[in-house]
Amino acid sequence: MFGTTKAPILTIGVVGLGLIGGSMAKALKKYTNHRILGCDIDEATIREALSSRSIDQAAAPADLSGCEVVLFALYPQQTVQFVKEHLDCFRPGCILVDLCGVKRYTVDSLTGLCAEKGLTFIGGHPMAGKECWGFSGADAELYAGASMILTPDGRTPQAALYLLTVLFAAVGFSTITTATPAEHDSMIAFTSQLAHIVSSAYIKSPRAQQHAGFSAGSYKDLTRVAKLNPKMWTELFLENGDYLVEEIDEITRHLQEYREAIVTKDAPRLYQLLEDGRRKKEALQ
Repeated sequence: MFGTTKAPILTIGVVGLGLIGGSMAKALKKYTNHRILGCDIDEATIREALSSRSIDQAAAPADLSGCEVVLFALYPQQTVQFVKEHLDCFRPGCILVDLCGVKRYTVDSLTGLCAEKGLTFIGGHPMAGKECWGFSGADAELYAGASMILTPDGRTPQAALYLLTVLFAAVGFSTITTATPAEHDSMIAFTSQLAHIVSSAYIKSPRAQQHAGFSAGSYKDLTRVAKLNPKMWTELFLENGDYLVEEIDEITRHLQEYREAIVTKDAPRLYQLLEDGRRKKEALQ
């Protein structure tokens, strides 16, 4: 769709106008000339998106037939259900991209099915977010400097991948990373999902109710993502349970090492554990 001449103006559908989809719509409106259609089951959200000029038009599923690209900012199961129920609403050659936080489930469910209909389905995951959800938190700058992960496969047309690379760069992503769905899910279990699990568990200490005057940056850093959307994260955790449990087991093993060193008052061992962690963090920087 993009050649050596001026890039065409596209019609892009955004299905689901919560934090991720709403921010994507706002960014596309602010930083590109593309026409943006918004699809959401909540009428108040649609009215707000229209009044804020975050979308050009409210869209029913049938209206997506005019889109060259459709972005799905739904939960994984909602994405699969929506695409399956409305396959005939997409024009041949349309590029469908899901933006949810797991990739094996959506890609395995939809890539082949879409290919049979002449559609290109690509998994995507914008590595950005806030401790809120819904269109009210949507922000055109949410993706500035962030990484977008795409999971193309051997059937993905290079033209489609190029189009998405240009499109996502235009709304602020500084890095476009490609991976297989399994590589994505394995790494996300560590970099994102485990962090939410640890934060949620940490905040449950009875001392959390008494911390005023005793906390600073480390407390804030560790508790920040405990303020999450429990419905969405429950689904993401369960869809990626195999990799996530591996990471939970790994951190549990390391916590036990620290516990044993403290219980036995083994200062050299504790020092070495702390030094090892410091060195690993320093090497990553």
